[in-house]
Amino acid sequence: METQTLDIPVVWPDYYEDCEQCLERLKQALECLHGMRSVSIHADRRTLEVSYAKDLLTFEAIREAARELGVTVAERFRHEKIVLGGLDCPDCALKLEAAIARLPGVGWASANYATSVLIVEYEPDRTDIAAIAKRIRELGYEAEEPERAARPTVRARPTRNLRFALTALSGALLAAGLILEWITRGRFPTGALFVGSAALGGLFALRTAYYSLRMLSLDTNFLMTAAAAGAIALGEYSEAAAVMFLFSLGSSLEALTVEKARRSIRSLVEAFPSSAWVRRNGRLEQVPLDEIEIGEVVLIRPGERIAVDGTVVEGESSVDEGPITGEHLPKEKRRGDAVYAGSVNGTGALEVRVTNRAEDNTLARIVHMVEEAQAQKAPSQRFSETFGRYYTPCVIAMAGAVPVFGAVVFGGPYEHWIRMALTLLVVSCPCALVISTPVAVVAAIANAAKSGVLIKGGAHLETLGRVSIVAFDKTGTLTTGRPSVCDIVAFDEHTPEEVLSAAAAVEARSEHPLADAVVEHARKQGAREMRVSFFEALPGRGARAVVDGELYYVGNRRLMEQIGMQIPRVPEVEEMLSKGCTVVYVAAEKQLIGAIGAADTLRPGARRVVSDLRNTGIRKTVLLTGDTAESAHSVAAELGIDEVHSRLLPQDKVAIVREAASGPDRIAMVGDGINDAPALAAAHVGIAMGGIGSRTAIEAADVTLMADDISMLPYAVSLARKARQIIAQNLVLAVAAVAFLVVGALTKHVTLAAGVLGHESSALLVIANSMRLLRRIGDSAA
Repeated sequence: METQTLDIPVVWPDYYEDCEQCLERLKQALECLHGMRSVSIHADRRTLEVSYAKDLLTFEAIREAARELGVTVAERFRHEKIVLGGLDCPDCALKLEAAIARLPGVGWASANYATSVLIVEYEPDRTDIAAIAKRIRELGYEAEEPERAARPTVRARPTRNLRFALTALSGALLAAGLILEWITRGRFPTGALFVGSAALGGLFALRTAYYSLRMLSLDTNFLMTAAAAGAIALGEYSEAAAVMFLFSLGSSLEALTVEKARRSIRSLVEAFPSSAWVRRNGRLEQVPLDEIEIGEVVLIRPGERIAVDGTVVEGESSVDEGPITGEHLPKEKRRGDAVYAGSVNGTGALEVRVTNRAEDNTLARIVHMVEEAQAQKAPSQRFSETFGRYYTPCVIAMAGAVPVFGAVVFGGPYEHWIRMALTLLVVSCPCALVISTPVAVVAAIANAAKSGVLIKGGAHLETLGRVSIVAFDKTGTLTTGRPSVCDIVAFDEHTPEEVLSAAAAVEARSEHPLADAVVEHARKQGAREMRVSFFEALPGRGARAVVDGELYYVGNRRLMEQIGMQIPRVPEVEEMLSKGCTVVYVAAEKQLIGAIGAADTLRPGARRVVSDLRNTGIRKTVLLTGDTAESAHSVAAELGIDEVHSRLLPQDKVAIVREAASGPDRIAMVGDGINDAPALAAAHVGIAMGGIGSRTAIEAADVTLMADDISMLPYAVSLARKARQIIAQNLVLAVAAVAFLVVGALTKHVTLAAGVLGHESSALLVIANSMRLLRRIGDSAA
């Protein structure tokens, strides 16, 4: 019986991201299929590995079993981004998202109101991006299909000026009608002015309401239009005009405010060139970015923004990498150095050989991730969207029941109960609630990106804000990964200068990691240069060389013992060993002349990072390293780290992280993004160091410190905590506003116009509160 094994992509609902039980249920459901041999779910890369008997089970049966649990599997998925136009409200974004997700062949869709972007995953064998874009246009929105260029942008809505103009005209007619009514004491027929005001103010709302009705999904625009139409039917012309004018004004101001978040993302690529000068056939040609191939040579002129990722092949200059890393201190670049798209060239000209295509360069990847970050929705956003999904129909049903039961049970004019029902319609849509999280998340992620911190999504931002334990890898994270000389001890009548000069002469020809440290220290100290006439490496022990006609050895204790040297117990050497320094001994042919201690150097400001993390509310810091216990405890003592684990293999780090993660605390793991990938994945939040130019580092972690600057870690934690506070404030404000307006409508204290004013004001307050995250928080944490 032939067995088929497939590793297939899978798309599941957002709540699967935090639901181990959901993944286990999916696994069990598939394992129960007759003919299924084995099932493995790889949640980190969203794939499903299945092995089944082809004679007993088909791929279609597997697909159907997964679909019953809300999961879509396919032989392949395509992931695309569509820029939207005309997205007027957060509720509209949810309705559009649901409509696109229902299309045949679409596995998953996420519409982000804050950035006006739709992320979609679909089966290319069943549909294509053109069909999806066509459906978006049929629903009344603009759709800009994906471009393959390196200029990812969020386009501003082209109709905004028209909307403001119509709102102004609507307000003018409303004001004219009210003034005439007051002057003539109601004797002048002002109904035409009020109806005209309502028509102008509600033009965009009416258009969107029509498409909402076509989707069989009633949104805010439909409810406002219905309320205005009901008011006109009751003869309340001024009320209808006030409703549509206030709604149009609020929507316009809301769109203008949200545009700040979109501009913060666009600022990442502000003034980014659309072309570059390429050397082809012996001459320079100006070529569009998306036509430049890997391996071609691009000329970067003084003062220009660098348009490609590449390696310098000619020229020298200082380059500002601030747009990528957040650190604007210029770095010197010369032949062989890497440069990155988005950074700014200084006063020199550079010729750069291209290493990445335009759509795959460093800046394009960063902006792509920032724009898509909202696709990974935070738990609070999923709550608000779910609440809104059930709340709105309930209130609409209540509004429909009010005229029927109110007149029967409580009596009174039927028009009074209809007016109350219309007011309920106006206040029913929880726009402020739905928008409370996404705008805050986008603002925080854009702020972080401009500071050189890349956060992959709202879920990771919210989790980072709850972290109470931070675990660090040592080498390359808290230390530079480059050893330096910490002390020199001379024996007998010899001097430290003699020891250093002899050791540097031997190590100048060695490839041992400590050799560069010794040679560099000798250069800085101005040690005497000695002539080497013979050199031999002794693997695992050290090296020997003839220096100025005399034989010298430089190496570890084992080498010294092999050549018959007696190593004395010297307090200074013992102290170096206790601090975790690696000690190499220097010997002439007949006697031991000294010892040199070298240790990995701490990153500048590492001590302050640990201190600042405590100030942000981190309860415990942990050091995880494969290095010796002496070295680990020395670093921990110097930095003030609470807990130390040394001599660890990668699987040991994972075990420690998982044990910490199993309790009530949230743990973040900080490492290099490659060697520590298993531990990063095991933590609640994985934080990678040095993502600039490294696809692996960016993709391995939930958060990446692009500039390899650990001092940005406290800033990232502080920003995440601030984001959680603002999201909580937004949720409380939004729920309180909805409750107040609904109760006010039912108790006759909120009129139709007041309901619109309250509805729009609550949304604007939530947005304005979220915009505070675009400002850099206090420098004390950074």
